[in-house]
Amino acid sequence: MQFGNRLRKLRKERKLTQEQLGELIDLSESTISLYEGNKRQPDYNTLYKLAKFFRVSSDYLLGYSDIRETPEQRIESAISDDPKLMEFWQELQNREDLQLLFKQVKPMSPKDIKKIINVIKAIEDEESMED
Repeated sequence: MQFGNRLRKLRKERKLTQEQLGELIDLSESTISLYEGNKRQPDYNTLYKLAKFFRVSSDYLLGYSDIRETPEQRIESAISDDPKLMEFWQELQNREDLQLLFKQVKPMSPKDIKKIINVIKAIEDEESMED
């Protein structure tokens, strides 16, 4: 599915007009119309704003993936039933050294995501005990 079709679908799910969406993300109604008509593509900043606004991955918005959630959202869904892991996840999100790992969770099941976060936590706990 092309970008414009996905954008239109997401906008309509939120029951927004092109004008309303444009106002919310600081674009003109005509720009939204051009995007939805697949006559124009967004720049990176606009793509980021749209993905963030609709809480979807940019890959989904561009049609490269059918998974709507961002990797971070997939991780949070997988560990939401475990408050300790969720707290640990909040600390991990800002770690530069783990950013690539987080992007790899798209094809993983929630159970596998939870296992990986548990393994990272065990390693971190072990390292903190050694210090």
